[in-house]
Amino acid sequence: MVSVSLVFSVLLHRWHVPAALLVGPMIIGIVMGTNGATITPPKSLYLGAQSVLGVMIGGSMTIGILTSFVQDWPLIIGVTTITLLASSFLGWILCVKQVLPGTAGIWGSSPGAASAMVIMAEAFGADARLVAFMQYVRVVIVVAVASSVANFWVDPEVAAAAALAHQWFPPLDVPGFAITLGLAAICCLVGEKSRLPSGTLLIPIIVTMILHVSGYIDVVLPEWFLGLTYAMIGWVIGLKFTPAVLRHAAHAFPKVLLSIIMLIGFCAGISGLLVIFMDVDPLTAYLATSPGGLDSVAIIAASTNVDLSFILVLQATRFFMVLAFGAPLARLVARRTAHLTGPENEKA
Repeated sequence: MVSVSLVFSVLLHRWHVPAALLVGPMIIGIVMGTNGATITPPKSLYLGAQSVLGVMIGGSMTIGILTSFVQDWPLIIGVTTITLLASSFLGWILCVKQVLPGTAGIWGSSPGAASAMVIMAEAFGADARLVAFMQYVRVVIVVAVASSVANFWVDPEVAAAAALAHQWFPPLDVPGFAITLGLAAICCLVGEKSRLPSGTLLIPIIVTMILHVSGYIDVVLPEWFLGLTYAMIGWVIGLKFTPAVLRHAAHAFPKVLLSIIMLIGFCAGISGLLVIFMDVDPLTAYLATSPGGLDSVAIIAASTNVDLSFILVLQATRFFMVLAFGAPLARLVARRTAHLTGPENEKA
């Protein structure tokens, strides 16, 4: 799997596909998972990859980003709130129409924090398999669409020049790299022990952001190491698509797919408003409002010429709001539809 993913990722990279090192392994993982592969990447490596990505995201946060949030917080909170309400409405429709049993459609429609939503949904009695199905189908489609949009938008000549100038193995700041790895490892342990949903991603983001903004640390993550991190995340996402999960959800797939496309289209419409009324670059606006997840969109954004600060502000704000309000919203909608979907909603 490693060698095939490497070859496929290199091909995608040569074709200037953004986030090739995430998309390539993810596609290979999907193919293998849906054809009966039973490979399971070590949990410790996956959690470590999440922490490294969290450190990268936290290290990307600057005073300028925080200032941008302070200056534009009504816009940022407004866009995020509208997206959450739209996703809850789509989940309510799936629930009322009984496309999926119980509250699975509500939890599965959440626009981000996929792994956290799966964990919380199971805790509240929903079918975690169907929630995972919806969440990771959304992640795959969002990544594919966002990568395609970014690839279409980026000037091929500029991308080719950037690829030629790009150095995969520049001189390495060994002490800085060691400090960064140590921080990621410590945050990973703390995040796992904290039992917070997505703690191994959330804790590194928060801790690294504080340290970086305060000037205590400069994050050093070479491209080849980030490539390994992206590949691990891509494999885990892809391999979740097992035959059992797909068979269990096959009857609902067309309507689930329609709801995901509607959410992507709704967010694209919001990005259009940002372009028209806020004079935001179209690609920046699209990636900023793309419905999750934070990690995959951050990877795509980092590989294109966009306003990374604006994208991270909107994506991170929605990520935190999903964690804070996703469960209460799902439980509220579940209670409102309990008489339509049976006893499972009562439990939620």
